[in-house]
Amino acid sequence: MYPQEVVKPMREHLTNEGFEELFTAESVDSALSRPGTTLVVINSVCGCAAANARPGAILSLKNKKIPNYKITAFAGVDKEAVEKVREHMIPFPPSSPCMALFKNGELVHMLERHHIEGRPAELIAENLMDAYGEFC
Repeated sequence: MYPQEVVKPMREHLTNEGFEELFTAESVDSALSRPGTTLVVINSVCGCAAANARPGAILSLKNKKIPNYKITAFAGVDKEAVEKVREHMIPFPPSSPCMALFKNGELVHMLERHHIEGRPAELIAENLMDAYGEFC
């Protein structure tokens, strides 16, 4: 578990942009059962989350088509929610950070850590925007 003073600004990076934080398995199932599209960001303390993932996710929302919902859970902190989200991400192995787009509860697009690490936020945003164009 990471100290709250470390995690708080990283959480706020997404929640200040309208991401809904999830803490329980029930909240994950409820969020992913809503009709429409949902962007899920598994947040992380690692450097690639700060440099690439969070900024990329936020930048992707500056697009004509965007998901209906944006949700997030923090790896290493929100264990129950992260575990449940990862169940919905099967067959992809657990990674953090990571991002996924769901449509009507079905996984339709996935960005694993290896798609994020070392790539600029703009490229991550472009990848997500392409998915929004196809599924949103």
